Amino acid sequence: MSLGGIAAIIAALAFVVLVIYLVKVLNQVAGTVSKVDDTVKEANNTIDVLTKDVDLLMVQVEGLLVKSNTLLNDINGKVETIDPLFTAVADLSETVSDLNLSSRHLVDKFADVGKTTAKATVAGKVGSATLKFFKKRNQTVK
Repeated sequence: MSLGGIAAIIAALAFVVLVIYLVKVLNQVAGTVSKVDDTVKEANNTIDVLTKDVDLLMVQVEGLLVKSNTLLNDINGKVETIDPLFTAVADLSETVSDLNLSSRHLVDKFADVGKTTAKATVAGKVGSATLKFFKKRNQTVK
């Protein structure tokens, strides 16, 4: 064998080793690509499920908002109906307060009359007692 034949055999062996190495690397890449492909498929499935759930949720939220608006309009109507009642109660409260104030003034006036009457009554009783005393005294002196 010549030097050229040995070089050719070494080159052929190196080529075979390179091919084997490349086959192993390509198999690993293919396995990795299939794992990535599975991951991408799972991500797509998850996105599809989330899209359907969000669509359903949006429909339910819209229905809830419609019901809330209806309820709020109903409450506003009832508040408008009750509003005159609160105005009447406020007016009644003011009237009762005025009545209480007038009653206090009247009681104060009667209290003053009562004091005067009490003084007159005491003076009358003292005078009556004095008159009786003097009548008895005059009867005993005679």
